[in-house]
Amino acid sequence: MRRFKLINNITGWTMFAVAAIVYLMTIEPTASFWDCPEFIVSAYKLEIGHPPGAPFFMLVGNLFTQLTSDPTQVAKMVNASSALLSAFTILFLFWTITHLTRKLVQTDNKKELSIGQIIVIIGSGIVGALVYTFSDTFWFSAVEAEVYAFSSMLTALVFWLILKWEENAESPHSDKWIILIAYVIGLSIGVHLLNLLCIPAIVLIYYYKKNEKATWKGGLSALLLSFGLILVLMYGIIPGFTKVGGWFELFFINTVGLPYNTGLFILVALLFGSILWSILETISSKPNEKRAKFAFLLSLAFSGILFMGNSVWLWVILIGVALYFLFSSRHLNMKLVNLISSSLLVIWIGFSAYAVIPIRSSANPPMDENSPEDVFSLAGYLNREQYGQTPLIYGHTFASEVLRDAQGNPVVSKRVKRYGKVIKNSPDEKDRYVVVGTSPSYKYTNEMLFPRMHSTPDGPNFQNHIVGYQQWGGVENQNIKPSALQNIQFFFNYQLNYMYFRYFMWNFAGRQNDLQGDGGITKGNWISGIPFIDQHILGLGPQDNIAPDIADNKGRNVYFMLPFILGLIGIFYQLSLKKNGFKSFSIVFMLFFMTGIAIVLYLNQTPFEPRERDYAYAGSFYAFSIWVGMGVAGISLFLRKYLKNTVAAASIATLVSIMVPLQMAAQNWDDHDRSGRYMARDAGMNYLNSVGPNGIIFCNGDNDTFPLWYLHEVEGFRTDTRACNMSYLQTEWYVDQMVRQAYESQPLPIRWPRARYASDKGSHAYVLTRKGIEQILQQNNIPQPSYGMYYDQNAFRDTISLKQTMENLRTGNNATPKNPFPALDNEPIIPGNLLYLDVDTSKVDWEKLNSKPKSRMIVNLGNSSVVYRHQLMLLEMLTNINDDNWERPVYFAATVDRGLYAPVENNLIVEGITYRVTPGEPLSKGVNTEIAYDNMMNKFRWGGVDKDPNIYLDVTSRNMIYTFRMYFSQLIAALIEEGKNDMALAALDKCIAVMPDQVAPFRTEGLIFARNYLQLGEKEKGTDLIVSILDRINKNLSWYDRLSPVQIANSWIDISRNNLDPLLLIADIYQVFDQQKYITLVDDLLKRAQFYYGTGVYPLGDDILKELTNSSLRSYYGSSNDTVSRHVAEQTMQKTLKMMQQYNPKLFEQYGKLQ
Repeated sequence: MRRFKLINNITGWTMFAVAAIVYLMTIEPTASFWDCPEFIVSAYKLEIGHPPGAPFFMLVGNLFTQLTSDPTQVAKMVNASSALLSAFTILFLFWTITHLTRKLVQTDNKKELSIGQIIVIIGSGIVGALVYTFSDTFWFSAVEAEVYAFSSMLTALVFWLILKWEENAESPHSDKWIILIAYVIGLSIGVHLLNLLCIPAIVLIYYYKKNEKATWKGGLSALLLSFGLILVLMYGIIPGFTKVGGWFELFFINTVGLPYNTGLFILVALLFGSILWSILETISSKPNEKRAKFAFLLSLAFSGILFMGNSVWLWVILIGVALYFLFSSRHLNMKLVNLISSSLLVIWIGFSAYAVIPIRSSANPPMDENSPEDVFSLAGYLNREQYGQTPLIYGHTFASEVLRDAQGNPVVSKRVKRYGKVIKNSPDEKDRYVVVGTSPSYKYTNEMLFPRMHSTPDGPNFQNHIVGYQQWGGVENQNIKPSALQNIQFFFNYQLNYMYFRYFMWNFAGRQNDLQGDGGITKGNWISGIPFIDQHILGLGPQDNIAPDIADNKGRNVYFMLPFILGLIGIFYQLSLKKNGFKSFSIVFMLFFMTGIAIVLYLNQTPFEPRERDYAYAGSFYAFSIWVGMGVAGISLFLRKYLKNTVAAASIATLVSIMVPLQMAAQNWDDHDRSGRYMARDAGMNYLNSVGPNGIIFCNGDNDTFPLWYLHEVEGFRTDTRACNMSYLQTEWYVDQMVRQAYESQPLPIRWPRARYASDKGSHAYVLTRKGIEQILQQNNIPQPSYGMYYDQNAFRDTISLKQTMENLRTGNNATPKNPFPALDNEPIIPGNLLYLDVDTSKVDWEKLNSKPKSRMIVNLGNSSVVYRHQLMLLEMLTNINDDNWERPVYFAATVDRGLYAPVENNLIVEGITYRVTPGEPLSKGVNTEIAYDNMMNKFRWGGVDKDPNIYLDVTSRNMIYTFRMYFSQLIAALIEEGKNDMALAALDKCIAVMPDQVAPFRTEGLIFARNYLQLGEKEKGTDLIVSILDRINKNLSWYDRLSPVQIANSWIDISRNNLDPLLLIADIYQVFDQQKYITLVDDLLKRAQFYYGTGVYPLGDDILKELTNSSLRSYYGSSNDTVSRHVAEQTMQKTLKMMQQYNPKLFEQYGKLQ
């Protein structure tokens, strides 16, 4: 064994080195998109990220940030921590595989391992470890600053530790491994809860070791116990402690009159005191079993374990069960009490990393999400209350409605009080907690068991979800409760197959591309690389001459299913070894199941997630990699039937199998190498460079907010500006932060007192219009002369003063003008949807705003019936900025949802990739060409692609490229309109140079650039661009034409948006600049329309005919002095109308009168 241990250790560290080198070579040198910038900020300055936080990640990440004094290198250091932690995961995986394989290969533990056995064991470890090293999901998380790399390492560590315990279980001090595992689990809670899911596998190993004659009943009991441990940790310790802490706080602060947090400190002292008392009683020279168990019972109570859930009856049952097992069970001896108490102690020591969250939150850092600085806000933070609850066992469906009583009021199943600190009028007031609101849980109609389709009609993506339920669940009517069969169908088709098995096969079979899947055949599917399987079994269309949009994607990776097959061999190998093999299989399977399918059950995902979620299942892929490694041993065993030399069999098996991870490395390198990519950071810089001094930029999503926070907090870039997330502005805690100064950025101009904006009265305001009220009065036959009896006619006007309205809402005076709706008594009301601001035109710098002066700015609330806190705060800021004569610039990020800036949509002007709000009338197509040109030509950065166009850009980064191009096109169009052709041409050349086609294939925006070139007299450049795009489109359509009619119908959006729309735009361009090519292209398009009608895909044929007809009309009436153009347009129109009459008479009826 000595020789084997030496080889095992050396090879393990070699695997670590290989993984570390690979990951460090391919890490992103700065922040990535999504949550990564936020995590870097939380690590660098220990600021508070989104719930439930990751304090241990923060602390370890902060350690790595100390390795550089250059703020621009901080992100690289945190990314490097992920790389090294991932390399440790590979190290522990290697040792795990060799341990489990050795137990299967070595039939006699007393005998020394032979050379052949050592080769097959080490070979299994190498292959399994390298397969996981180069797997798609794990490699992705290994090179960015996210918690999943750290979580994977902790999962690998605890699983390896239980194997170390198993190896040393007979030694007197083997329990130290169990206590170490408990400590690591406690620490892991401060990274991610995924680590808890390996507990069933750990308990099985413990059970098998302690019971040589294991039975299925015993194994089942062990699994039930392990599930109980997970429940204790997830629903007992984590939320239970803050619940008990809340009780202590209320008593000691509100009743006794002590300062804030005193109750929490007392609880912590009692908790650790009771655990230590229990441990000391078990190791005392005169141990007292009753006192030890009583102290342990107290520790369970102080931990919150006995107070899981919100039912008093459940608490009584838990206390009763605890009393029975502690004082009546024969199995709970003093040694076991000591082990459990010691484990509980170290879990709490590990979990104590969470103290960082309220401590740092109390310091009010600039990034302080949810502001969890007391036990009540910390409870909401840990419980992720802002994300709502997803029904798992029984609950509502998409057809459910809130149940109402006879009076029409919602039926509440439970109502939980929310406490917060009292708003003090004087610093001398005593500390006290008050009820700041309630969190009701409603009863619903149409509830069902195991509800998989649970979207609610008031959700923002409800209609998209319904499409998904129809696609994967066979739902036909959204108003009818789904059947049990439809429910299970959706679970298997979408949640299990599409949102797990697809990801699984990405890692062990192959991946079609890096596009986010939508259920179609062209995006995000798994592939095998074997044409027959991909075309005929997976139904992904012909596999020769594949469309360039699919084939040229760097995310297209082919493994020929070899890792998957090797894993299956490993499973069969395990099961072939009968009893020992089955034990080994059950352990790995529980790890595989709990970190895969169990997560599917728990997440209960809705259709069309914002991004792919494969990272959630990395632990499951880790487990399967163990089987992949064992596949080497399986092949070796098979070869031994034909080769008597065991060394030869083991060597051949290893050498053949090592080709599998090498194939994965070769395929995956180009789309996992992020070196040289600065897109997220540069996009953030471009946003901030589009903002004037001391400006405010409103953003909304992760990818237009977190990069800005990163630049402010880490690199100290443009700290005079303020990024304000409109989603968070709906909360009072975020408004608190926005009215504080941050670095050089002044507080946002919000003058509401906290007592107002933090109250229910500040959370919303109803919008009532005079017209709407009078319509209702008219419907109720109220005569017009009597209208004044029902509403305040002075308050409700066609246009109302925004300043006066904000004053009323801020002070509460006249906040509820008289109206005919009793339900709105004492509710804040905005008495009109058209509000105005009087602008002092003499004091506004109109030249800087590139706007025509207007003395009145209109804010249009449209059809809104209610505006919420974030909208109220926006209106408040606009009011105060107007009072200051628009000296402080205010912007919306280009990627913000239109609904957020709709009230001022007519007052926006582009200054780069932002919209600046102006009180006047925007000039030059709404583009401030001087500022936008300077920003985009001189200040913007391009993510590194301007220096190396071969840098890999994922789909999020490519979308940012398309955003940059779109705003370039707006700038160029405005410059041409102003007659600044030289500047327009320079901007065109710059855009094409820094963001060429190979970075992100040109689509419609490329054709707009081509038209711009032709307008500017650069015929060769424009023609070359059109030819290049047209060639790509033709190759794409040639592949689509070979699909079956059903496949074409399912792909019609891709065909239309990415191919036909650009093709029709080319026709528009040719119509103006090259009529001969236009005539040829029209004939081709009509043939294509005829083809689509023939396949039954009418929408595509209709789109072609409608657009050709409309463009012909535009040309005909726009070319009154050009008889040739009018003749061509007339001929085209006649052809399209004739085809309409043949294939779609209804459409022809709309256009037929044009003949």
